[in-house]
Amino acid sequence: MEEKKIHMKQAIDLALSNVNTNNGGPFGAVVVKDGKIIGKGANQVTVSNDPTAHAEIVAIREAARNIGSFELQDCEIYTSCEPCPMCLGAIYWARIGKLYYAATKDDAAKADFDDSFIYKEFSLPKDQRSIPSMQLMRDDAVKVFEAWNENDEKITY
Repeated sequence: MEEKKIHMKQAIDLALSNVNTNNGGPFGAVVVKDGKIIGKGANQVTVSNDPTAHAEIVAIREAARNIGSFELQDCEIYTSCEPCPMCLGAIYWARIGKLYYAATKDDAAKADFDDSFIYKEFSLPKDQRSIPSMQLMRDDAVKVFEAWNENDEKITY
């Protein structure tokens, strides 16, 4: 079996194992660098009471710890399902070089994991979204960015 299929099978196996052990949702992911898995994860939302503990996030966190860097640009991620908006954002923030996925977001929706609502919400003006948002204390917050810009010892990312 070619290397990419081996890594995808590992992501799918993590998802199936999660279903069989009732440790969380049916999602698995592995992060690979130079052909070697450096991070793996299965959905841990319900077992950890952490709504951000999606498989991709868990795998990215482990990979970053294992290589001692928050940048994973020389890595690939294999996911058992097309990533949700949060995970896709994390993949971009981590600067992962390539994404491979198995099932689609439509397949996930058929299992009651439907992210279409979130995608629609992002496209709406802020005042039309289902979660009201209100800006407060902008001037104070902008001063923090000014301090950041003036800090010669900051680590940019």
